[in-house]
Amino acid sequence: MTIVNALKLSKDLIRFPSVTPKDAGAIKFLSNKLKKLGFNCKILEFKDKKSKPIKNLYARIGKEGSNLCYAGHTDVVPPGNIKDWTINPFKPSIKKNYLIGRGANDMKSSIACFVAAVSKFLQKNRKFNGSISFLITGDEEGYAINGTKKVVDYLRKRKEKIDFCIVGEPTNPNKLGEMIKIGRRGSLSGKIEITGTQGHIAYPHLSNNPINTMVAICKKLKENKLDKGNKNFQPSNLEFTSINVDNKAHNVIPARARAQFNIRYNNLHTSNSLKKKISFIVKKISKKNKCNYKIDYMANGDAFLTKPGKTISMAKKVIKKITKINPKLSTTGGTSDARFIKKISPCLEFGLVNKTMHRVDECVSLTDLRKLTKIYHDILVEYFK
Repeated sequence: MTIVNALKLSKDLIRFPSVTPKDAGAIKFLSNKLKKLGFNCKILEFKDKKSKPIKNLYARIGKEGSNLCYAGHTDVVPPGNIKDWTINPFKPSIKKNYLIGRGANDMKSSIACFVAAVSKFLQKNRKFNGSISFLITGDEEGYAINGTKKVVDYLRKRKEKIDFCIVGEPTNPNKLGEMIKIGRRGSLSGKIEITGTQGHIAYPHLSNNPINTMVAICKKLKENKLDKGNKNFQPSNLEFTSINVDNKAHNVIPARARAQFNIRYNNLHTSNSLKKKISFIVKKISKKNKCNYKIDYMANGDAFLTKPGKTISMAKKVIKKITKINPKLSTTGGTSDARFIKKISPCLEFGLVNKTMHRVDECVSLTDLRKLTKIYHDILVEYFK
């Protein structure tokens, strides 16, 4: 069996301009690579009326014993202004011991490292006791409607069991080995619309300015601290991301004011409990000021925590041995597809250094590529002992 080279595979994957929701052939290419290693591969395309179709991949080798899954995504964010890059973002290049290209960091190179690790593991352990699987989506950077969420539903219906999952997101702030994510905060977005009464600025008593009500709501929601955090999570936080009135006339009191917000919250809350808190405040202030209100929510997954056990302890030891750094167990950062996978399997997240993800000249150290491949390989060895 040919051992896959992580650097070469990283380059191959980066060449696909798979900007969400465009697949550009990345999933099929990866599927063919895994088939050559002996994996049974199933490309799953999901779609609905409100969103674009998304290609996903579930691949598995081995039928008996514990199923260790690697989860990742082949989609990437847009490159932005290509003129700002030192290279074409989809023509990977090596400069000063770094591989540069869109997806080099988040997270095509991580996928390549795990494939390379698996190929080396299978060469010496063809009849290992257990199974290895890949859950790869093309919809992590987008709305995540037709990606991992629906793959998880598909696996549930087929009664496909995953015993533990490694999500290959870039988790390290500065150096490879610094951080393992064992949970994530929840995310809840919302839009508030306040309706008052439009009128002439010179006769305010004949109008009802919705801006005043909106300002009072924003002030109250920011003053109302959600919690102080706990030993596993930082305090929950609400941030307003826009306030709009769309009024170009200086002498007209507007009829409507709109605002949007996002809350990153810990496991002391659920999306439903937060909706109740916010709706109560908005309703109370709106009623007091004789305004009408409307709130639309979008929940992106509740907070979750994987309690450290044998597998996380083992992974921590492997990472420390190879990087000489004792990784911190953390729940910081944004959301990831682990929020869906945790419904069917305990997860840990570990991947590359995240300093350049989503940036111009996104890159990864060639040294880190080699080390991450070694880490993934040794985790496989230890897991299937």
